[in-house]
Amino acid sequence: MGERCCCLSVVRVLVLQAAWALSGGQVRYSVPEEAKAGTVVGRLAQDLGLEAGEAEARRLRLVAQGRRASVEVSGASGALLVSSRLDREELCGKSAPCALRLEVLLERPLRVFHVQLEVTDINDNAPVFPAARKNLSIPEWTTLPGSRFPLEGASDADIGANAQLTYTLSPSEHFSLDLQKSNERNIEPELLLTKPLDRETIPVHRLVLTATDGGRPSLTGTMELVITVLDANDNAPQFNQSVYKVQLPENATEGTLVTRLNATDADEGINSEVTYAVTNFIPPSGKDVISINPNTGEIHLTAALDFEEVSLFDFRIEARDKGTLALSGHCKLVLEVLDVNDNAPEVWVTSLSVPVPEDASLGTVVALLSVSDRDSGENGLVRCWVWPASPFGLEATFAGSYSLVLREALDRERVSEYEVEVRAEDGGAPALRASRGLRVPVSDVNDNAPSFAQAVYTVLARENNAAGAELARLWARDPDEAANGRVSYSVWDGGVAAGGAAGSSSSGVGWRPASSYVSVDAESGRVWALQPLDYEELQVLQFEVRAVDAGEPPLSGNATVQLFVLDENDNAPALLPAAGSGPEAGGVAAAEAAAALSGPGWESGTLWAWAAWGAPAGQVVAKIRAVDADSGYNAWLRYELWEPRGKGPFRVGLYSGEVSTARALDEADGPRQRLLIVVRDHGEPARSATATLSVSLLEAAEAALAAGSSSSASSSSAGVSRSAAGVELGPAAASAATNVWLVVAICAVSSLFLLAVVLYGASRWAPRAAVLSAAGPTTLVCASEVGSWSYSQRHSRSLCVADGAAKSDLMVFSPNFPPPPPGPAAKDTQPEPSALLDTVSGNILLHLTYSFFFLPLCSLA
Repeated sequence: MGERCCCLSVVRVLVLQAAWALSGGQVRYSVPEEAKAGTVVGRLAQDLGLEAGEAEARRLRLVAQGRRASVEVSGASGALLVSSRLDREELCGKSAPCALRLEVLLERPLRVFHVQLEVTDINDNAPVFPAARKNLSIPEWTTLPGSRFPLEGASDADIGANAQLTYTLSPSEHFSLDLQKSNERNIEPELLLTKPLDRETIPVHRLVLTATDGGRPSLTGTMELVITVLDANDNAPQFNQSVYKVQLPENATEGTLVTRLNATDADEGINSEVTYAVTNFIPPSGKDVISINPNTGEIHLTAALDFEEVSLFDFRIEARDKGTLALSGHCKLVLEVLDVNDNAPEVWVTSLSVPVPEDASLGTVVALLSVSDRDSGENGLVRCWVWPASPFGLEATFAGSYSLVLREALDRERVSEYEVEVRAEDGGAPALRASRGLRVPVSDVNDNAPSFAQAVYTVLARENNAAGAELARLWARDPDEAANGRVSYSVWDGGVAAGGAAGSSSSGVGWRPASSYVSVDAESGRVWALQPLDYEELQVLQFEVRAVDAGEPPLSGNATVQLFVLDENDNAPALLPAAGSGPEAGGVAAAEAAAALSGPGWESGTLWAWAAWGAPAGQVVAKIRAVDADSGYNAWLRYELWEPRGKGPFRVGLYSGEVSTARALDEADGPRQRLLIVVRDHGEPARSATATLSVSLLEAAEAALAAGSSSSASSSSAGVSRSAAGVELGPAAASAATNVWLVVAICAVSSLFLLAVVLYGASRWAPRAAVLSAAGPTTLVCASEVGSWSYSQRHSRSLCVADGAAKSDLMVFSPNFPPPPPGPAAKDTQPEPSALLDTVSGNILLHLTYSFFFLPLCSLA
């Protein structure tokens, strides 16, 4: 009989296990806590699909699971009933939701059903303070308004809104209540001093702190605050941190050091000795979790931690000195309990394709990854993502496998390498994470052209530089790498009209490219001079430098270089050269005539002039004209009388070049004076030229005859009397005696009157000034009272005005227009020299006629 019963028990167990495996249905019910016994939770038989009476026939019942369920199944009706008091706080504590898992057994045939019963919270617990009374001691006056005093907060065993507490303080003119939110669940009250305390006025303040929960109806709890006003020390202890945050795993052993607090007191002696104490525990069960050493401030664990029960502890720590009237400082310790998981996710890289070209298309697969977690259930479900979120992303291919793909365009010049981290997180609470770092370099493509720092470079170079001298160094930046960023330089464009300055007209000469003047080193970008530069030939050279990289296809960038040639004093002053025709030829005739009158003949290389004895001081005898091919100060000329030195009868204008008498001439000065005149420029070092002037001293009558002969020779040949080497004769004969003038006037009146009338009529229609222009180098000379100025720009225009005194010239600079096209047409605009000379000569002859004819008549009258 016993063996039969044993066999039946084994079979029953096997059948029960099979039914357990086949079962899969689940019914959910909810019931508020504190429901009365007999309260119907749900019609279990009906929800399981049983007909009336079938529940009792098939013995529908609950299977015991060790914990008292406080519910039962009615055998007659098949309903689930409350059998005893349900207390959610007792069953689940602070956990939410509070769900009880029940198993219901049904026989014939054997089936097992899972029932989940959720016990909902009701507001059946009022807030409770740790103590009904709180004593505070606050020194008078030394505690300023705004000082805060932490208070013990209340706790509520309920959850949700029923456990959300608010605090109020009884009215007081000295104190108010400030609420600090320590975390998402707790609000900590602080007592705020609003008005200084006076112990002599009110020695003790009694206040009531009320805590109200958020239930309906709400429940309250109170605590009495007894505040004693004391005389205090000057300084209260201060913690080095207002909040200490510590994380400990839930498997930390007892005796583990949580943290070491440090509070200092600025006082001395016993007033600076500090003791530590824990004044507030949230939740109250934290009183058994830690202990503090009152002297060192070390906090140790005294009990095991349980994350499922309490995951966060808040402690208020007080540091109090040992003064007669002790002062205290406060801080907060937040202890976070970390859950412990058995296994973290694992991330493996199965394939990696690097480097990635920067022009890779979106969606390119960079790596293949495999993710796994040895845990099961929620802890084994892994979620993966990539950090940073761009420019890569993860795509799931199948369970546990992912592809790292390109989501955004790459730019190697901005980021040449990415540190990508693939992170995995399991479904545990708290979740455990694992990560795998990937280094993804980006390969370069030629997508950036070289660029110069400036669009236009200005380079200054002195003339006469050595061939091969470095003029400038250009640099173009290409952010690409390797061959794509290797830049080579070349002269691309630019030049100058050969035989003239840059931008000038050089008819029939041709164009010289900039590459004939300069060269650019292909690697370094240095600009070299291929030949010495001549300012008189070239002032400005503009060309372009091209920078080309070695990529495929090559990209390029350009920069304009403006090379300005600086003048050097490399040209000495030169006297105006003699010509074979024109006014200079007439000047030679005049000089020869004067020489014939004075006796000696013409000597080659010597300038001739004459002056009358008795000429007053300041009488201009001649004028030396010179020109310097340089410009600026290098072309500014000054004239010096080199010989004879000392107090001679003549002097030279420093800047005008006019030779004049220094005193009245007499016979003691001899028949002839030889003057050596040096013309210097203002360059560094200065350059000079020498002119020899021979001045013949004549009688007043002889000087007048020489002047008349000179005028006649000049009128018949060209019009204006000038010396062969650039000497302008002065009006020395104008000071002759009146009787000589009368003789000369009577002799010349018949021959000159008709000529004067003809020339006067011609001067009415002739231009007063002529412009002389030529294709060759034109030199301008500006003479004034302060000096001579020479400008060697070949393309300037000179305006010459016929003036009897010839003491000043007008200099006109041509505008910077493009050069006219080369060809013979350019010569059509230039006046013939003979026309110019006729005009000038006519004006001079009119002046001579006036002097020879009208002045004597006036004197006779």
